[in-house]
Amino acid sequence: MCDTLCVRTSGAMLFAKNSDRHPDEAQVVEWHVRRAAGAALRTQYLTTADPGAHAFLGSRPTWLWGVEHGVNEHGVAIGNEKIWTVDRPREQPRALLGMDLVRLGLERARSAEEALTVLTTLLERHGQGGSGEPHRDEPYFSSFLLADPDAGFVLETSNRTWAARPIGGGAAISNRVSLTTDWTRASSNIATDVDFDTYRRPRMPTAIADHRLELTSATVARGSATTVVDVARTLRSHGEGRSADELPDDIGPDGNGFTVCMHRRESHSQTTASMIAELRAATPPRAWVCLGNPCSSVYVPCFPPAIAPELAEQDQWRRFSRLRERVEALPEQLADVRAGLAIVEAELWAEADAAFASGERSRLDAFALTAFAPVDAVLHRLGV
Repeated sequence: MCDTLCVRTSGAMLFAKNSDRHPDEAQVVEWHVRRAAGAALRTQYLTTADPGAHAFLGSRPTWLWGVEHGVNEHGVAIGNEKIWTVDRPREQPRALLGMDLVRLGLERARSAEEALTVLTTLLERHGQGGSGEPHRDEPYFSSFLLADPDAGFVLETSNRTWAARPIGGGAAISNRVSLTTDWTRASSNIATDVDFDTYRRPRMPTAIADHRLELTSATVARGSATTVVDVARTLRSHGEGRSADELPDDIGPDGNGFTVCMHRRESHSQTTASMIAELRAATPPRAWVCLGNPCSSVYVPCFPPAIAPELAEQDQWRRFSRLRERVEALPEQLADVRAGLAIVEAELWAEADAAFASGERSRLDAFALTAFAPVDAVLHRLGV
């Protein structure tokens, strides 16, 4: 389970994703430097040609080569979602994972248009296959959201078959096929009048995604008025009518327990990382990254290539995991935990905004490299 959105604001594109994966699967945030072309490149299961790589910021489950979401030095951001289609991923040989494709798009594209070409070319050449989960054999196909400061695409796939549409003013995707006849580009095996929804597996309920899509789509609908604060609030959502410090109830027959900030240990899906990125033309991207569930964590500001080194440490992720486990066991504590974290987050964001307004690269670097210190202090105060 995951949720991804982007929205065009005045002068920028905001991109965001909650990565929902196994509750015990650590995820780290790293800056990957440029790479020169080489003879071969080993992805999770496949070896392919290596034309080199752009530098990028990526959030990666520690056992994977690929990334769940990220933004590169050219302001291209990509995230993926697990979707269920009429094709059977278990019948496919090991090939590319959705997370491999996210990373390859970040490494090879200077724009969302280029990223679309990169991903669809690789899809048609290699296909998708292999387990995307560490504790069980769970292959799946992916949808993707690609964005840059000026444009973007929704890309949905079923093995080597794909369709895409421009995002316009913004878009939101979740764990279901969402394209119908609104696609503008597709693989050659799709006729011009095909409804892509016919690729959705009919027996798979869409309720697991529909409630979340309503909330993320409402944020996109705010358009140019949308702020990073609005996006963070959406990523912390525990569902319509619940505050960020009120945990969701049981799943229920209508799926309303599947929330944007996911807390579903019994379904092997929990929000394990999150990112917001601001993409501006002629300006390096800035990002706010979060380890673990956003409701019990802090969005740490980053100014790539400068990021807090602690974000790449698995042990830091596990501190937030222990905090999340505490508030799930004692939900009445979430309000106090959230209040303490919110103070630190607000102070960090204010400092980051001041550094950004200065336009001084040295100040941005100095801030980003030490940004985790107040987070570490509040985690110690909370006993993790």
